[in-house]
Amino acid sequence: MTAQPSVGVFALQGDVREHVRVLADLGVPAFTVRRPEELARCDALVLPGGESTTMYKLARTFDLFEPLAERIRGGMPTFGTCAGMIMLADRITGGIDGQETLGGLDITVRRNAFGRQVDSFEGDIEFDGLADPVHAVFIRAPWVEDAGEKVEVLATITSGEAAGRIVAVRQDNLMATSFHPEVGGDDRIHRYFVELVKQS
Repeated sequence: MTAQPSVGVFALQGDVREHVRVLADLGVPAFTVRRPEELARCDALVLPGGESTTMYKLARTFDLFEPLAERIRGGMPTFGTCAGMIMLADRITGGIDGQETLGGLDITVRRNAFGRQVDSFEGDIEFDGLADPVHAVFIRAPWVEDAGEKVEVLATITSGEAAGRIVAVRQDNLMATSFHPEVGGDDRIHRYFVELVKQS
């Protein structure tokens, strides 16, 4: 795919508008996805930050869960941020009983790993493939407890008590970050994803 892809943003819950705005500013046709017929228009998808337990329940309610999982299994490029990372993980720790994920990333994610809302923080991290550090905003963020051998680690925390924790990954056409690249005005990670989509 060489033309600008059409990228949907899962819009049943979470910080949807911010992702749509960043993608639109990059010249990417971006639209919200609430129904299976909207998902069918997607070349790629963003799963935004929000509340992962609410996201999967609403996806079930709106008959979007299985179509999402099927498209991801079929190779649709998908980018998950914060709660979206949890939704793409094959395994969760710290989730609620019966919590479901769409899966696709061979990772174990710890939900709310950095603590509660009051423990939210931001800082600069090195991101593989980008020349300069990314200013990352973590809000009730997960981290990756372990990653399978096919998972490429894109970023880790480099200082403090969480040093060494994985906060960005890629596996084939899927990528995910613990933090929120849609805030702060830095579009490089979205550009990275769009290039991934074009190469798929």
